[in-house]
Amino acid sequence: MATTTDPAQTPSTGLAERLRVPSRFPYRTIAMGTVGSTLLMIAALGAGGILIKDPVLGHGPLSWVRYGHGRMLANAVLYTGFGLVVWAWVRLGRYVLAGRIGSRPILVAAGCWMAPLLVSPPLFTRDVFSYLGQGAQLLYGLDPYANGPAELDVLPNVVQNVHPLWQTTPAPYGPLFLLISKGVVATTGDNMILGVILMRVVLLAGLAGTLWALPRLVKHLGGKLPVALWLAVASPMMVIHLFGGPHNDLMMLAFLTIGVLAALERKHVVAVVLVTIGMLIKPTAAIALPFLVWMWANHLTGESKVRNFLRAGAASVGLFLPVFVAGTWISLGSLNMGWWSGLKAPQLIANWLNIPTGIGEVFYNLVHLIVDVQVSPFVTVARAAGMLLLIGFGVRQWWLARGGGTEAVYRAGISLLAVAILMPPTLPWYLTWGFVLLSAFKWQPRHLALVVAVSVFVTLVYYPTGEQALYDWWFIAGVVVASLYSAASLLRPDPLGIIDAWRRPEKFLRDQSSR
Repeated sequence: MATTTDPAQTPSTGLAERLRVPSRFPYRTIAMGTVGSTLLMIAALGAGGILIKDPVLGHGPLSWVRYGHGRMLANAVLYTGFGLVVWAWVRLGRYVLAGRIGSRPILVAAGCWMAPLLVSPPLFTRDVFSYLGQGAQLLYGLDPYANGPAELDVLPNVVQNVHPLWQTTPAPYGPLFLLISKGVVATTGDNMILGVILMRVVLLAGLAGTLWALPRLVKHLGGKLPVALWLAVASPMMVIHLFGGPHNDLMMLAFLTIGVLAALERKHVVAVVLVTIGMLIKPTAAIALPFLVWMWANHLTGESKVRNFLRAGAASVGLFLPVFVAGTWISLGSLNMGWWSGLKAPQLIANWLNIPTGIGEVFYNLVHLIVDVQVSPFVTVARAAGMLLLIGFGVRQWWLARGGGTEAVYRAGISLLAVAILMPPTLPWYLTWGFVLLSAFKWQPRHLALVVAVSVFVTLVYYPTGEQALYDWWFIAGVVVASLYSAASLLRPDPLGIIDAWRRPEKFLRDQSSR
């Protein structure tokens, strides 16, 4: 007979004991995350990436939520909602580790947690406003790779909501994504609320593609599907950042994962074409292309490995060039290569989340105690050293991938992570580039706990408005504590015994005195 005890209420037992508890659908855990996501959506009206002129609240009776104490209350509700989503995700992870749920509850949970965010203001970012602004430039015959959205003299709502940093900055995205943005703006015009919602709907196609690829990747790469889905689809980085943001990385990942799958299944022409299309959405996908060459070369017959590599390399370049040229021409109406210069734009962002930048800032502060100097030379030198390290690391990973197969996929995944960490800037959602691919491999529980800590940390280091919180040191200290506690909770529910002390104080005190 099935127990009526919620699985998450027996966490003080070991994993072996938990495995003996009958499985059940985690309704309460999914409901907890859904309540949290709903709170995120409601609170974002006052504390998220709100519009300059808000047609929902505006100057009406609820406008107080955007100012003063109302804004403080909205932030409190938003972080409460975030905490509930993370708590639910960690509980779901414990069920996964114990082998007590399959893929279906995870998909249901991710869907329920994303649903309220479909109509939410942007969370922890304002990038979607830039997407719409750059799409509007293309729609009205302007070059988004030459100037920023500030040059537009139409669609005032679109223009004024672009972040000041990106008002005059060329677009750093691939031309195919700008074509998609153009289509969204052509449909929604100057209505920013509909623009954000439609952008999320369009990007859901990317999520669908990743969901299609993951089960098949898991079969090739030796992982477990519930773990992969929990990591790649139900995590705060996916639910809150990539979808709640939203971010175009969601669509790029679909082409990347399906392309890698095609390579594993010996469909190498399809693989190169798909990953090249992913690059035309976000250039980061190009990191995987050299690894696809090794995979192709190892599937060729012939005694000479060098000849096989040259054949695979020539074929890959022969496919890449026409797809790249055609994609650029179709998107922009010309072979406008100005989008390569636009890739420099994100480097304007400088903070210590990017490790080389952080090292440069540390050295600057040490020297600044003695001599009055500028920070820029220190950051520039550290970033240059970081790029050299990244190049060396990437070349080594590529060489280690020469055996092709699953090893090449693994090396591509960690190379994508290295790019996110070492190449400026490092933005929280960039880590999904590598995590989504690596999620299909086998994971140890302690490594999953590390992912929990990283996921919570990188989501919280930006304020809900999209502005960085990285130099608010007391706030960051709280973020670190929350991240570590969340990670510990995956392996041992209630690691500090707080809930046990509240529920059964006599037992808690007795256990403490016996230590």
